[in-house]
Order: sequence, then structure tokens, then C-alpha cells
Amino acid sequence: MNARVLSKNVPYLCSQVSALINNTSVFVKSICVIIFSCYFLSYSETAVLTMSVTPGYFNPPHFWIWTALSHCFLEIHFWEVLVDIFTVVLVGKLIEPLWGALEMLTFFLMVNTGVAVLCAIFYYLLYMFTFNTDLLFNVHIHGLSGYLAGVSVAVKQIMPDHVLARTPAGKMTNRNIPLSVFGLTFIMWAIGMVEGSYCTMFGTGLVVSWIYLRFYQVHSNGSRGDLADSFAFATLFPNVLQPPISILSNMVFSVCVKCRLCKRPVRRYDVGAPTGITISLPGAESQDSERRRQIALRALSERLSKTEPGGSQWPSLDDSENKSISPTELSVNSGSLPATPSPSPGVQLINLDQVISERYLPYPHPYLAYSSTT
Repeated sequence: MNARVLSKNVPYLCSQVSALINNTSVFVKSICVIIFSCYFLSYSETAVLTMSVTPGYFNPPHFWIWTALSHCFLEIHFWEVLVDIFTVVLVGKLIEPLWGALEMLTFFLMVNTGVAVLCAIFYYLLYMFTFNTDLLFNVHIHGLSGYLAGVSVAVKQIMPDHVLARTPAGKMTNRNIPLSVFGLTFIMWAIGMVEGSYCTMFGTGLVVSWIYLRFYQVHSNGSRGDLADSFAFATLFPNVLQPPISILSNMVFSVCVKCRLCKRPVRRYDVGAPTGITISLPGAESQDSERRRQIALRALSERLSKTEPGGSQWPSLDDSENKSISPTELSVNSGSLPATPSPSPGVQLINLDQVISERYLPYPHPYLAYSSTT
């Protein structure tokens, strides 16, 4: 029975996979093919040493600079290859249509190169405190762990309020993904599924991708970064930890501004706005517009769902036909003047022109005289 069900579903799955591959871009296909091919190089220790970032060889005096680009294509475990390919294809479907192929390539290179540099510096600093040479020559940094972290930050920026799951503890949205997966990497390291460098790469990937998206990403309108408050560094953490994280991140940002590593955001004040003084930040409109659109659509759907039970209160067509409509109601509803109604019994018609000429005009008005003659 299971073999029969499997034989029926395999052609369908193959057709869906082939359709998915055909709809992806050249960039996504190239990355997937390179990752899958480099997996077979993991069986060679020489290839692992040559392609991975080894802190002792990446830093002076060796300067194995090429490993900053080659390390991301090498995976040791096959399940990591599957996760990487799935993530890259997902990025090609969700983010690439919004950013474009060139920006996707820039983001890929920036995140992976930044992860390589920061990880090498991190392990070198650990060696300075511990004098453990294994941290320099036995730690090999490889894989797309840092890029996976960058993708989670990018998805949080684009679709922050998208609900992934509803649990008794609350809703799971894209805002919770970066820190949740970062905690999951430590659990995977504790049970032996990944190396310790996997957690280091994911943590540095969160920082590098957020810095790039926050300050340096170039948008189609010429602005840089996303300076919206909803994308602040503290928003990566739970609400309880956001106040102290905000204070610490603001201090670091002030130091970076003084060192001219980044610029302070320029606020534009529109005093002549009809609704009062408006403040706009460069780079925040393009991202906030998409967030506001999603929030408005969600609020509209909720309002429509609430008003559905009251739909029976609307009058039916038969009721409207049976109900007699007075000329006054007809004129109000349709906007047209009703026909002259027939006088009701006991009601005397008054000539309005005659009343105006007799009471308010000392002499006959020419218009009234002309209308009376005609």
C-alpha cells in the first residue's frame, strides 16, 4: 500500500521540483549547483583546509583572503546542503523579485565576507585571552550559516508581522525568527549536530546583515538603508529586553558616528503640511509603505469579517419593491427631482412668485414679470 502511494506521489513531486527549478533565476541555480558540487570536496581534508576560513591562516602573516569567498560554498553534512538549497530557492521566490538579481548578489557577498572577517577576529580575540592554539588552526569556518541569518533578518524587514504559527504562548511572527533560530543553533551544537563555529557564524551573520540593511543598502529611489523605528536593532530581541538593548545600541551608534563609520540620519521637517508638521527619514518610506499596506489589508479583512453577521439586516429587493416610496424620499435617494405631486385634500397651493412680489419687493421684479407674462 505504501509503495503504491509513493509511486503515485513521486511523479507529482518531481514535476513540482522541476517547475520550481525552471522558475528560479540564474543566480539561484548557480548557487545551488556550486553548493551541491562542493559537498563532495568535504571528503578531502586538503580541500576543507583550502576553502574554509581558518583564523590562524586568514589573519596575518598568511592572509588566505580567498577563503572569505570560498568558505560559504563548503558544507560538511548533507542535511546542511539541503537546508542551504531550500533557503536559497526561498530567497529567490520572496526577496529577489523585490530587490533584483544584482542586489541579491551584493547582499550575498557582503554578508558572507563580513561573516568571514568577524569570525576570524572573534577567534583571534579568544586566543588572546586563552592562548589556546586550537582556536587558530583547528577551527574551520565554512557553510551558509551566516547567510541564513541574513535571510531571516531580511524577511523580518520585509514582512515583520506575518504570522507563522499560533501557539498557547502567543503568535509566532517573522519578528521572532532571527533570535529564535539563533537559540536553536546552540541547542543543535549541544547535541552534536553542528560545530561551535556554526553558532558563531549565525550570530555574526545577524549583525552584518542588519548593519548592511540598516545603513548601506541602496534603494531604487537613491536612498540608503532603512532607518525606520520598527527595524531598530532592539527589535531583534523580546519586548522585555528592548529598553536596555536600545540604550546599549544607541551608545555604540554614537561612537560609530564619531568615528565616521556611519552617518546620523537626517530628518526632514515639512512645516507646510496641511495636517501639521511631518517628519520623514530617508530610506524609511519604501519599507514602511509595504508594512503599512499589510497592516491596512489585515485591518480591512478583520473589519469585513466582523460585519458579515450583520449582512442580513440589509433590505431585500422584494421588500424595496413592496414598500411605497414618497416623492421626497425618491429625490433624496436618487438625486433627481420628483414629478409634481398631486395636491392632497385640504391642502391649498401657494403661488411663491406672487408672495415674494407682494411682501418683499416694493415694485414688480423684472424676472418675475417676465416669467408671469410667459
